[in-house]
Amino acid sequence: MNTRLPGHQLVNAALLLLMLAGTAVTADKPGLRVPLQALDARPPSPSFSLADNEGKTVQLEDYRGKVVLLDFWATWCHGCKQEIPWFAEFSKTYKEKGLAVIGVSLDEEGWKILRPFLADNPIPYTILLGDESTAKRFAIEAMPDTFLIDKHGKVAAAYRGDLVDRQDVESNLKALVAEK
Repeated sequence: MNTRLPGHQLVNAALLLLMLAGTAVTADKPGLRVPLQALDARPPSPSFSLADNEGKTVQLEDYRGKVVLLDFWATWCHGCKQEIPWFAEFSKTYKEKGLAVIGVSLDEEGWKILRPFLADNPIPYTILLGDESTAKRFAIEAMPDTFLIDKHGKVAAAYRGDLVDRQDVESNLKALVAEK
């Protein structure tokens, strides 16, 4: 029995193995861990006024009194898409305790690419379309970027430019929803 692969199949198999190895390394890579800022050291969160998929304007100030997990993401960002199920679970688990999860897409093609993505991948929390001005106010340079904002509108933790550590975010959320 001949087990040799033709040249193009051999190349394709090698590429597949490299991709799988890269995925395994990424999956094992620890995510960002960020300590909560002390109450008196937390800076105020920048504000925004952005549209949701129905054209309704949403402002960050609308969420005062709630803890906000604010996630800047894009449909092309692998790490961003990996975090979405975690954030959906946090939303479900901690919503009754005062958590609001907001995803701000920074896809350059806007709703043209975002609507089909959301149709294929329903996300059970608020999704807004970001803009350059908002990205600058939050100093977004790489994604994913995730901010935990306390009930008073102050940034308690900022996870910048890399995949978060799921357990670290959840631990910080538990502490924030328990704060007075």
